[in-house]
Amino acid sequence: MPRRRWFASAAGLTFAGAFAITAFCAARSIDSHPVAVQVDPTPVNRGALEPASYAAVAKRIAPSVVKITVTSHRHEDEADGGMDPRQLQQMDPFFRQFFGQGQGQGRMPQQRHPEETGLGSGVIISSDGYVVTNNHVVDGAENVTVALDDGRELKAKVIGRDPQTDLAVVKIDAKDLPAITFASSAKAEVGDRVLAVGNPFGIGETVTSGIISVKDQRNANLGLAYEDFIQTDAAINPGNSGGALVDVDGRLIGINTAILTRSGGFQGVGLAIPSDLVRHVVDGLVQHGKVVRGYLGISIQNLTPALAENFNLPLRAGVLVTDVQPGTPAAKAGIRSGDIITEVAGNTVSNSGALSLTVSETQPGTKIDLKVLRDGKTERFTATTESMPSRRVAGGSDEDSNVASSSDDQGVLNGVAVGDLDADARQQFDIPGRVKGAVVTQVAPDSASAKAGLEAGDVILEINHHAVTSADEAVKLSANGASKKTLLKLWSHGGMIYTVIDETPSGAS
Repeated sequence: MPRRRWFASAAGLTFAGAFAITAFCAARSIDSHPVAVQVDPTPVNRGALEPASYAAVAKRIAPSVVKITVTSHRHEDEADGGMDPRQLQQMDPFFRQFFGQGQGQGRMPQQRHPEETGLGSGVIISSDGYVVTNNHVVDGAENVTVALDDGRELKAKVIGRDPQTDLAVVKIDAKDLPAITFASSAKAEVGDRVLAVGNPFGIGETVTSGIISVKDQRNANLGLAYEDFIQTDAAINPGNSGGALVDVDGRLIGINTAILTRSGGFQGVGLAIPSDLVRHVVDGLVQHGKVVRGYLGISIQNLTPALAENFNLPLRAGVLVTDVQPGTPAAKAGIRSGDIITEVAGNTVSNSGALSLTVSETQPGTKIDLKVLRDGKTERFTATTESMPSRRVAGGSDEDSNVASSSDDQGVLNGVAVGDLDADARQQFDIPGRVKGAVVTQVAPDSASAKAGLEAGDVILEINHHAVTSADEAVKLSANGASKKTLLKLWSHGGMIYTVIDETPSGAS
């Protein structure tokens, strides 16, 4: 058991989680040529008058949207599918069955359930039978059937799946199909009229209309590695997953994937995966059976006002590098932990999701220019992306013990107990050998640190930019805090993050 050192007690602020720039390689190699999708890059007509009817558009795109029926047998050990519970809550209720909600019900492993049927939608993207849909529609499916607008029902083969973006491609044996035309989602704008086409509730194909409410929506928290959605108020309901979101010219600008709802039905917030991202993922799945994404080897997080203040940043522009993996493209380029990346390839970086997506869409071996703010000065670096190795996420365990806050206000980080990072602590919390610092063993529930998210198993690497190598040093640094706002660099849940613990007394300025 590590030696325990106590700080003293109080109140705080929630910190943002770290984001790792990752790469994903899906299943087998299927084909060697890309899908020849039709693309019309011209912006949508934004004339002053809205047409009285979209009947002509609906008739033109209806044959390109299909109903997908899947059947599967679920084993109990697959009940949760490894999916984030938040994604289950936001997912179409019809598809939750494939991931299960039976945690804690005590059933035997490998118990086979009766055949289950699910319904979704898909979009024909090539005349020779390629259909794009959501990964959660076909994940775990043993049989997939595609129902065409002309009444035919054809067996489909899953070509590839990408859980990172919730996209999948299936293929049917048919020719001369009515493939949809793609538009560039980058040219769509908030306020543009859109139509959502799909098979909600399995009642047959429906068309609903609305506008684009938000572009680049990255705050949906669906548990996906890459979240970059078009948000719309066009009615999207269970069964619409995998269907088409089109502009008023009938061109595809997104694949409907999720609804944010409290009732399980339409409440005005629907999410679609942008067509530009769809094309990137589909090309990888069809050509290689996998999606190969660019990789830099850094962990990043969004800047908050508190972080910007502690890093002496005038603006909250860019993203904060929290960790650089040794030997990776970022390390070779000279990127360091604590750098603020403000531009990538000449484009301003607005948040961590945008940076992750930009890097992921580059091919391995691509040189990208990075503009970095370091110690108040702007520097430029060039990194050559690589394919990411297998992803590893370390887990931690909580220590169950009585934790009492000290009534004395001594320095900062009150109510936090730390220990030396010895072999026992590394084994207990699964902490890699390269991580150096002081391990958090307990956090008082009513403390500012607890409210900020600090927990047992976290490792304190720095306090106010000073490196921590032992529990005694962590306690010493905490006692010397001139301010009640403390900047911590932590190793937490397999990644590096920065957070600010604010112990300013209530009402103080």
